[in-house]
Amino acid sequence: MAKIWITGAQGFIGRHLANWLTARGHIVSGIGHGLWPQSEAAAWGVQRWLNGDVHSSNLRHMLQDCGSPDCIFHLAGGSSVSAAIADPHEDFTRTVTTTAELLDWMRQEASTTRLVAISSAAVYGAGHVGPVQEDQAQVPFSPYGYHKLMMENLCRCYAVNYSLPVVVVRLFSVYGYWLKKQLLWDICTKLASGTLHLELGGTGEELRDWTEARDVVRALELTMGLTLEANSMPVMNVGTGHATSVREIASEVLGCWPMPVEVKFNGRSRPGDPFSLVADSRLLRTLGFEWSIPVDKGIRDYVQWFLKYMRSDA
Repeated sequence: MAKIWITGAQGFIGRHLANWLTARGHIVSGIGHGLWPQSEAAAWGVQRWLNGDVHSSNLRHMLQDCGSPDCIFHLAGGSSVSAAIADPHEDFTRTVTTTAELLDWMRQEASTTRLVAISSAAVYGAGHVGPVQEDQAQVPFSPYGYHKLMMENLCRCYAVNYSLPVVVVRLFSVYGYWLKKQLLWDICTKLASGTLHLELGGTGEELRDWTEARDVVRALELTMGLTLEANSMPVMNVGTGHATSVREIASEVLGCWPMPVEVKFNGRSRPGDPFSLVADSRLLRTLGFEWSIPVDKGIRDYVQWFLKYMRSDA
């Protein structure tokens, strides 16, 4: 049993991670923005929730209330390419500033605590053909990707210069129930409006590595036991290695939808979106990890959740 903190625990991935780790017998506390009634936080496995910035003063409060953590999963930060393009300063503050605050607090008050910093495949940028390896050059394609790379470099600085035990995890296209943004949410929301002609951006041939949240949190748990060499920072891709096009994803959703709908693509790609991002997760494979939820099942589960959610919300 470990004491675990999750920054950004109220977010989509944070909720799934807290729920999984608590079910595994760990004690989970969280910090981030947003009012979260204790009963609701506890339902997701978060024993203690602090609504506030990831700042040294709040982290000290966490330390007093929850005790020294064995591991911190750092999920606080920007989570949208389009939002980062619209307001790069806000995204920088959410991603880079919070990481600097956390690392320097750890340097002074929690230097033996393991940090698992959650980054993104966006650091690799565009122009890739086939799966991307962890040691591939990072040439971001958007403010979102640049800020994630800055966050990684801060982590590497503190790992190398101050011997903080840090692991960086680059997530690919994570989806699952409770995700209320991005492609799946947008498709389902449009369908729920009653449209019979669904229009989506791009060509439909754009490729992503779709990873279901329930599998992703199992992969994240493995980082708690990863052997770390002194003054180093391992980087781990978390992706299936299988490319699925946007057209295939839309087809899976429509195949689960109660009414028939036609879909067309307008050919206009969104700024900051590369054509292909698929993982070569070599380090994850060496840990014996196996994916358990294929895309067709994951999409079906998501649509079922969405329909139930909309009925309950109504």
